[in-house]
Amino acid sequence: MIEVDKISPNPQQPRRDFDETALRELAASIREFGILQPIIVSKIERESDIGTEVSYQLIAGERRWRAAQMLGLERIPAIIRNVNLERERLELAVIENVQRADLSPIEAARAYAKLQDEFRLTQREIASRLGKSRESIANTIRLLSLPSNIQEAIGKGQLSESQGRLLLTVDDLKQQQMFFEDLLRNNMSVRELKSRIQTLRAQTSKEELPIAQPVLVDVETELLQKELESALGTKVRVEKSGETGKLIIAFYSPEELRGIVAKLTTTPVANPPAEPPLSF
Repeated sequence: MIEVDKISPNPQQPRRDFDETALRELAASIREFGILQPIIVSKIERESDIGTEVSYQLIAGERRWRAAQMLGLERIPAIIRNVNLERERLELAVIENVQRADLSPIEAARAYAKLQDEFRLTQREIASRLGKSRESIANTIRLLSLPSNIQEAIGKGQLSESQGRLLLTVDDLKQQQMFFEDLLRNNMSVRELKSRIQTLRAQTSKEELPIAQPVLVDVETELLQKELESALGTKVRVEKSGETGKLIIAFYSPEELRGIVAKLTTTPVANPPAEPPLSF
């Protein structure tokens, strides 16, 4: 049982919006039934003139902590985790929220992008830690390529993640905005939106684009291609023409592009120290 006033929020918390009405409902539930699941915190010790000062930083359970403050509770049940790295704090916060399905798609996308860009995790590594597919992580991060007003609507639950991904397929920004406004006005389903987009494409298309032919590569090149995909955490295609060719690296958002460039331009450190495995 930890003093509520000794706990501070986690700066790596992926959740940004805390609905006041929902917090009051949670507070009412806690008043009646108590806190059924402890929050998770890390312990922070600081040396001062009068000795060691102890405080705690939230890893998971900020809604419960805020509701406890609302009720004026002095103490709250907590599990203390020994977490030293900022990356671990973010990972634990993301994992706890994702497992409880508490994050909006946009909050999840920003958290995944932070793990990828600031902490240099590949999409495969993020997917492995969260028990998701790499494609699922990539598709969620792509939502950050949408205009801010559409991101805000997805964050508020006015649009689903599937509807947002369909809007990403509309290259013309005016048409994208038109579909977005139609979605808000008419509450179209994913199937209806997909049909509308396909109809528009059929009307505006003047000629059929040629179907790209698969490029055959030898076994050695295929192995090198897979190595690159593993290192960069994204799809890579090698096209050869005799002894020359070109390398095509896929990215699904500006954040992912910056992450790929950072990996390609970072000078490797000779014999880097092994990082201890993360524990959850």
